Amino acid sequence: MRIEPIIGQYVTVTIAGTPRRSYFETAGQGRAVLCLHTAGADTRQWRHLMNDPEITAQNRLIAFDMPWHGKSLPPEGFEREEYLLTTEAYIETVLAVVEALGLERPVLAGCSMGGRIALQLAALHADRFSGFIAIEASDFQPAWYDIDWFHRPDAHGGEMGAALVSANISPYAPDVERWNTLWMFMQSGPGVFRGDLSFYTRDDSLTHRLGQIDTRATPVHLLVGAYDLTCTPEDARRTADAIPGATLAVMDELGHFPMSEHPAGFRPFFIDALARMPARQSKAA
Repeated sequence: MRIEPIIGQYVTVTIAGTPRRSYFETAGQGRAVLCLHTAGADTRQWRHLMNDPEITAQNRLIAFDMPWHGKSLPPEGFEREEYLLTTEAYIETVLAVVEALGLERPVLAGCSMGGRIALQLAALHADRFSGFIAIEASDFQPAWYDIDWFHRPDAHGGEMGAALVSANISPYAPDVERWNTLWMFMQSGPGVFRGDLSFYTRDDSLTHRLGQIDTRATPVHLLVGAYDLTCTPEDARRTADAIPGATLAVMDELGHFPMSEHPAGFRPFFIDALARMPARQSKAA
């Protein structure tokens, strides 16, 4: 029997003037690394890294469920509103969590939509962070699919979402982790994946902000899977080229959800990314 070192707690943050009870997990000690999950998923995507004693010996990993996701409930009255994530709300949420947990300039590591918002924060609020690891992140990716399929009365949104993302998982991913990753999307709340994809596929505001990012003050390192069809290596390279001083690594044998679908393959790339970030302690939450 093994009890994992991951500790789960709740914190109440105020977003758009409304209190939100938000779930977060922590593991490790030392430099704070705030980890953001992908669209339609939750903190479970980071569990392998949070259980890695070599990584957590010097890094305190913190992952939280965005409102509407995982163990973070939607706001009161959610049944009367449509969930559509916006850049502004996403930024406000991340900054509210940083403040509530007392994090002093953490490293920000985000994947997919989390990588996209990491770059937005690098452009707009770099002073709140010490560095950025943008995973499967690009400037803008218009939808090559109809996002309304993920919230219809005649289709199971979770299974539709899992079907879509299955094409973005590397063929080298172990079967057990492929299906664990897909299960998170199958469990997604009604309309949540669609609401996240609204942000991911319709907001192109980052494109004109990439030149604002100052990597001399806060380093930016992009990671992209060779088997990612949604954010291809070409997309990530185009984005990195637009950020003076940004670095990029293409991860062989990995797809769009590397920390979840193939943790062993992702591990050396993440360790290298952490080594590129400044060493910095954080206040305890």
